[in-house]
Amino acid sequence: MLTHLRRAVVVSIVLFVLCGLAYPAFETGVAQLLFPHQANGSLTRNGSTLAGQAFSAPRWFTGRPEPVGASPDASGAANLGPRSSLLLKDVRRTAAQLRRAGITPTNDLVTTSGSGFDPDISPTDAAAEAPAVARANHLSLAAVRRIIAQNTTGRELGFLGSPRVNVLRLNEALARLEHRPR
Repeated sequence: MLTHLRRAVVVSIVLFVLCGLAYPAFETGVAQLLFPHQANGSLTRNGSTLAGQAFSAPRWFTGRPEPVGASPDASGAANLGPRSSLLLKDVRRTAAQLRRAGITPTNDLVTTSGSGFDPDISPTDAAAEAPAVARANHLSLAAVRRIIAQNTTGRELGFLGSPRVNVLRLNEALARLEHRPR
């Protein structure tokens, strides 16, 4: 009986070292070597490109609406269905705010994403915001459209998903443009 117990303890320790320490350390090393930016959270000076950022000033592009009082620690869909009066009220309020800012509302600019913290918008959404952003920054519409085009990511592997624009990267490019001598 003692031999079985000893074997069980030895096997447990060996498996713990292999599966709990060595393998995760190996995976972390490979990730750091091959994908350091992604392995470290895809951070920039202003946040992570993987989580939606709250930009509310007219001079910035905005992402999809976030749930009210939301924290990235508690992401998740609002689960409001198409017949929800609360969803309709939120969409109408957001659309009215966008119109007041001179932005033609698009579907993604008035509805939250599945997680509530989508970092990307479609090129169509960015184009809808472009005139207002250009006006607020005293830039030409062509310059703002150029920034959108430069920050548009195509489909994964050429056929998966949709083209998208990361709002944080887009606003960082806009900030860099503003700081160039004119």
